Amino acid sequence: MKFKLGALLALITLGVALTLSSLPTTNTRAQGRQYGPGDHPGLQADGTFRAPDGTLFDSQRAFVESGRRCASKNADDQDIEQIERDVKNARRAGGGSGNLGGTDGARLYANGQITINVYFHVVYRADGTGNIPDSRLDAQIAAMNEHYSGLDTPVYRGAAANTSFRFVRAGVTRTQNDTWYAAGPGSAAQTQMKNALHQGTADDLNFYTNSGGGYLGWATFPNEYAGAPLQDGIVCYWASLPGSNYVPYNEGDTGTHEAGHWLGLYHTFQGGCLGSGDGVADTPAERAATYGCPTKAQDTCKQNAGLDPYENFMDYTDDPCMYKFSLGQSDRMDTMWSTYRFGK
Repeated sequence: MKFKLGALLALITLGVALTLSSLPTTNTRAQGRQYGPGDHPGLQADGTFRAPDGTLFDSQRAFVESGRRCASKNADDQDIEQIERDVKNARRAGGGSGNLGGTDGARLYANGQITINVYFHVVYRADGTGNIPDSRLDAQIAAMNEHYSGLDTPVYRGAAANTSFRFVRAGVTRTQNDTWYAAGPGSAAQTQMKNALHQGTADDLNFYTNSGGGYLGWATFPNEYAGAPLQDGIVCYWASLPGSNYVPYNEGDTGTHEAGHWLGLYHTFQGGCLGSGDGVADTPAERAATYGCPTKAQDTCKQNAGLDPYENFMDYTDDPCMYKFSLGQSDRMDTMWSTYRFGK
């Protein structure tokens, strides 16, 4: 009797195991790798929002207001004053290839005159998450060249500037490191990753892709290069590059936005309605970041001229709804390039 009972239990156990093994496994690919948020939209059908690290926010607005859209620091008055001194000194010296002897902020280079070498550093997990192919990197380069040429669409608030900058893929490194994959802004892991992988000089763009540490991306500014050259560059969540399903941030605009910081631009909402804002005259002041895809004009700083520039790459709107840099931003990028990056 004991033998029969034991055999029966063994058969039941085997049957359960076989049944379970025949069921589909949740959140895994055929090769067993877990799905990452980049395999699904960020904005969910019920209005919630899934951050790059999987954190679920009540809404896209909550995600944006948490600071996860971009972790690039906001410049303080001391930073801005020092930059102004640096620019004036460079102008007096006629520094850089652009000959800064002209009007403050004036255009220094011709359309597309400057080609920036981009060194991609793809950092991925042991299970393969984040190991995006070269085709996705090339799509990012194509998106940035379209954006910096002023050719993105749809155009709904005037023409975009054709800037001085174009980008070319100069090299790719691929590193499997789970700690670096999770590296966030200001972390020890980020410092280690960049110290180990950085290539080139001040006028080469190091573009790191990983989990974003829960953020879409962040960047260093041109004036920071001299103090920490190996930390220079931008970091973007891998699914923000073109080709993922991470709607509405999957068209490469995050890379364009962070490269804008790297070239010296602030957010259009820098300083809100007060002070000098982003330092660019033709990007009207706005009280706070705009998210989503606005369908009507907004004017959150009525005491200042102009409508909120939510069509601008340096705001926080969805990828399909931002399409331009302004002429003033193009001028500023030229000045920052000549002062801090050219030949450095």
